[in-house]
Parts: sequence; structure tokens; C-alpha cells
Amino acid sequence: MLMSKVILPFILIMSVAFTARSQQPSVTPTQPSDSLVRELGEVVVTARDQSTRLVGNSLVSTIAGTPLAELGNALDVLSQLPMIKVSDDEVSIHGKGSPLIYIDNRPVSDGFDLRTLRSRNIRNVELILAPGAEYDATVGAVLKITTRRTFIEGLSLDDELQGKAARSLTGYEILNLRYFFRSSTELFATGLAAHNNSVMRGATVNSLDYEGQPTVVGSSQSIRRPSNNLSAKFGFNQTFGSLSFGAWYKVLREDGHFSNQGSEWLDDNPLIERNITKRISGTNHYSQYYLDKSFASGGRIHFDGSLIDRNTRSATTTAYTLSDLYPDVSSTQRYDSRLYAGKLTYSMPLSKGSLVVGTEDSYTTTRVDYRMLNEEIGSYIPSALSEVAQTSLAGFASYSAGFGKLGLTAGLRYEYKNFSYRLDGKRDDSLSRRDNFVTPDISLSYDFSGDGSKSLSLSYKSFTELPPYSSLSNGLSYTGIHEIEGGNPALRDGRSHQLQLLGMMGDFMMQATFRRSFDTYGFIKRIYPADNLQLIFQPVNFNVSAAWVYFVWQRRIGCWQPVLTLGVNPQWLEVGGEKYDKPVYAWFFDNTLSLPFGILLTANLYGQSSGYIHTQLMESKPLMMDAGIQKSFLGKSLTVKLSASNIFNSRRDGWRLRSYGVDMIKRQTYDNRYIALTLSYSFQPRKSSYKGSDAASSEINRL
Repeated sequence: MLMSKVILPFILIMSVAFTARSQQPSVTPTQPSDSLVRELGEVVVTARDQSTRLVGNSLVSTIAGTPLAELGNALDVLSQLPMIKVSDDEVSIHGKGSPLIYIDNRPVSDGFDLRTLRSRNIRNVELILAPGAEYDATVGAVLKITTRRTFIEGLSLDDELQGKAARSLTGYEILNLRYFFRSSTELFATGLAAHNNSVMRGATVNSLDYEGQPTVVGSSQSIRRPSNNLSAKFGFNQTFGSLSFGAWYKVLREDGHFSNQGSEWLDDNPLIERNITKRISGTNHYSQYYLDKSFASGGRIHFDGSLIDRNTRSATTTAYTLSDLYPDVSSTQRYDSRLYAGKLTYSMPLSKGSLVVGTEDSYTTTRVDYRMLNEEIGSYIPSALSEVAQTSLAGFASYSAGFGKLGLTAGLRYEYKNFSYRLDGKRDDSLSRRDNFVTPDISLSYDFSGDGSKSLSLSYKSFTELPPYSSLSNGLSYTGIHEIEGGNPALRDGRSHQLQLLGMMGDFMMQATFRRSFDTYGFIKRIYPADNLQLIFQPVNFNVSAAWVYFVWQRRIGCWQPVLTLGVNPQWLEVGGEKYDKPVYAWFFDNTLSLPFGILLTANLYGQSSGYIHTQLMESKPLMMDAGIQKSFLGKSLTVKLSASNIFNSRRDGWRLRSYGVDMIKRQTYDNRYIALTLSYSFQPRKSSYKGSDAASSEINRL
């Protein structure tokens, strides 16, 4: 009922606006720019009412010359574009999950990179909804941000300072320096200091039959996560004619001291008060390198190299403060991982299109040393040293061509994986394995209008899904007197087949995706064999079919630029005799208003119904809202923005999991209702820095 009260007036506004559409001035013709073209050409905009076009399998949004260019930073821009959702600096694509993000072909490592890019320096954004063989097969979407090519010799500076007031105070400052000289050399450096202090409250209730008796296991949580982050990044770009190369190095230090005050209970027995403390510290090192060479024949060779070294230490203690029956439970964990990766591509014109061939290779090691310091608990949650090593070799070829209004893209990717698993120093041959994958993809598109306003595309791809390394660990973690969590080294690699249909007609767009997955993974809860009652939460393999259908309407009406998205996500899944087939309905209504005196207002409303995402039944959140207002001063060098998130305090997480005789209900509230003040200052703003890309992006995500 609430959704109908909100959405129906919007549909009425759409209908009135559509029928009252006035004739618009002409647009200067430009060559279509999409994933078929490596460098997006300049787009000249003269009062167009729609800034997003469907070109092949890509949504190409023009930012320069529109109100979006004055929003502030790249995150602000992405939050107002079709099919994109931004929440707490995390970018996701509707129905696709987290995308790979590039700024001028350099990878984006986190949301802070997007915050340093001023919106007025963005030329366009390309959202690739069907990435081809050049990318890892599990990549669901790719975001490519292209900046305006405005080089200014000398020093450029960007500084952003934010304070956020919720249940606690948090904030950060980012300073970005760039120096460009001799029209060929660029030096850049970025510093970050951040303080976070998030708060979460919740409760978990498990109902089951244990030894023939109805049993209830419950717990409550009140968690504080204060942490401090310091980061420094520096690098260079160098150009000599058609040859360019560069590198950057980044170090990130994280320190946190988490606390969780709550209680546990079993049936009608008295509550057992508990206090969990966790100290965590880590230092991460990242470095990337690139080389790019263009040839007079139109060919291009490009190399990217990546090195990541991550080290984290944590110590956890659970103390039952008012009971002598349960001794303290303490544990430590050391997590060390290292990634070496390289990606080499060669592209060349061929016939009416272009051919890209290349290889993407990596070597990854992960070592998790978990020590249980309580001897009694150690009888069923033992200390364990898990070591994983994987060699990944891939070769790919992709061909793209245009035949008038018809576009074709076809690719093939071969991958070899050598996975080695060792537990307490001994290789486990039953879990270690070697795999060979061949993943094809093909896409056909037709542009009826010639400018992307009326077009249709159909694509197919097959891919293999590799579980993250944390889910492959054999170690168990103590989470309560009767609850533990663990990985599953027996997880198999998943295999999926995906068919996608994209279409655009004027102000309307549609995306429909169907995926059949074999041996994908999700989470279940069941009784764990032990001397007393223990419930384990861990991942398992299963087969599932799912679909994602989205309808999008967008139109610029005077000073108002709205984007309305309606979506549904049905799935067909059965695990352990339990069916999980209730669909999720979602809606998003994003609005940008250009007010007098240079004031910009954003108001984003969204919601979703109850439904299953894999094995979890999500509770409904019918109406949520974020908003912001901002104004620039000093010739647009200084921007002041006041924003509010979760205005109705309705963004709360609740879900239910029924599996193997255990019925778990979990509800949580976060301090995501806040007011934030952001000050941004730019001195001689110009295009972004590093021009390279990342190698083995899927391995980085798994780490």
C-alpha cells in the first residue's frame, strides 16, 4: 500500500511530462562511444534532455554540460545515474553487485579515490553491463569514468573534509596533490586520515528441535567499532610520444578496538551477560605499474602489473561477566596474503572492427593462523593453520565490429587454476585441485535510431565462480556458547550461464537477465556434531536459477532531472528440502534539482519488498530516503554540502534463514541515520592521475 502511494504519483508525473514534451534543440552529432571504442570521444552537448544512451551493452552517460557536473565528486555523480546505487561510499549495480571501476583506465581501489575526483572534471561515465572476455568471467559489470582532458602545468590541489554526526561522530580528510610539467610528466600524491565509530544493535534467535525437544538459542548485540585509518599514496605518469608508463604505491594502516556487549540465552533459562572485545591492526601495501605503446598501424600494446601484500592481526576475548560457569574464551588470528599479477593485451584494427588478445596471470598465497586459547573450547574448535596457494593463468581473445546499425562482440577466455590447500602443514589432496575453464561470450546489438536512443542488444556468457579465500578456510570461530562460524574447504567452483536483454526507447530503458548457476555458494545454519548443542553458520554449494528485470525512466524536465527504476528479482532454489522462491521487488527514485543562486538539491527515495536472496528471506523496507543540498563559492573552487542519510530511520536489516531444521531470525539496526557536512576545495582542478589498469582484479576481490 505504501509503495503504491509513493510510486503511482511518480508514474502520473511521468505520463504528464511525456505527453507535454516540447521540441528540444538539436544535438551536435558525435561518433557513438562505448566499449567498442577504447577512448571515448569528446561529446558536445547543446541543451539535451537526456544524457544517457544505450550503445551496444553499455550505458554511456554524458556528465559535462549537465547539472550532474556540479554535484561535487564522482560518488555524487554515480548516485544519480541509472542502474547505479551508492551507499556509504560503496558502489553497486542493480542486479550485478559490485563493479570494477576505472578512472581513465586506472583501477579504483576504494571510495576515497572516487571522492578525490571532482564532478566538473568528469566527461562521461560508461557502464558496461555485459563485460567480455577481456575481463574475468565473474565480473558482472564495469564502470569506466573518463575525465575531461584539461592539462594545466604546475601544481593542482584537492582537499575534502567531512564531519558526520550519527549516534557517534566520524570524519575524514583527503588531500590530493598533482604536479604536471613539460607536457609529459605528472607526479601525484594522496593522503588520507579517517576516524570511524559505527554502532550496531541487534538480536538473533534460533529455533530448532534438539534431542527431540523444542529448543531456542538466542543472543543480543550492542557493537561499537571505533577505528582509525591512515593512508598515503604516490606515483607518476610519463609520456614520450606514443609511449607512456607509470606506477604508484599505496600503504594503508588500520587500527580498531571493537566491543560487543550483549547476552545469550537457552530456552527459558536466565540471560547470560557477555562482553566481547576485539583488537585488530593491519598494514596493507599496494603497488601497480603500467606501460602503454601505440603504433602507427593502429595497434596498441598495454601491460599492467599488481602487487598486494596484506597483513592483519586480531585478538578476541569473550567474557561472561556475571557467571562463573563459563570461563573466558580467547583466540588470536594472523592473516597474511600476497598477490602477484600481470595482464598483457594487444589490440589492433581488423576488418570493420577491432581485435583484442591477451593474457592475465596471477599467483596468490593466503595464510590464516587461528589459535584457540581456551582448552575446553579447543576440543571442538581447534587451533588451525590454513594455507592456500593458487596459480591462475588465462588467455583471451575478443572481437568487436560494427556493420551499419548492427554491432557484434564475441570473445573466448581460457583459464587454468592450480589450487593447493594445506592444513597444519599437510597438503590435503582431497581439496587441492587443478581446473581448466573455457568461457565464451557473444553479444549482438542493433541501433534503430543511430544515436542510441532506440536500440536493443542481446548477450550470452558462461563463467566460473570461485569462492573467496575466507570461505575456503577450514578454521572455526567461536561466536557464542552454542554458536560457531566456519568456512568450507570442500566448496566447489561454481558454473553459470547467463542471458541478458537490454533495450532503450526514448526516455525508457529495460534490462532483463536470466542466470542458471550450478554449484554456486550460499550460507546455511545447522547442528554441528559436538558433545553439547552447537550451531554452525557456513557456506555450502547449491544450484539456483534467478532473474533480474529492471525498467528505468529518465528525463530532464527544466531544472529537474529524475531517474525512476522499478525492478523484480525472482529465484528458484531448493536446499535440504526447503524452498526459497519468494521474489524481491525494489524501486528507486533519484532526483537532481538545479535551484536559483547555484544551489543543487538531491533527493533519492527507494525501497524493497520482502523476498529471498539465496537462502535468506529479507525483511521489507518500503520507504527510505537520502537527501543533500550544496552550493559552490570562490568561482566554484569551494563547495559546501549538507547531506542527510536514512531520513525516515527505516533502513534496518532483518532476515530469516531456515535450513536443516534450524529457523534463524536476525534483526539489526545501524547508525546509518546521519547528517554530514562536507567542505571541498580545489586549486587548478584537472584530470585524474594514474593511467594504468589493474591485473587479476578477481583475485584482488577474493582477497
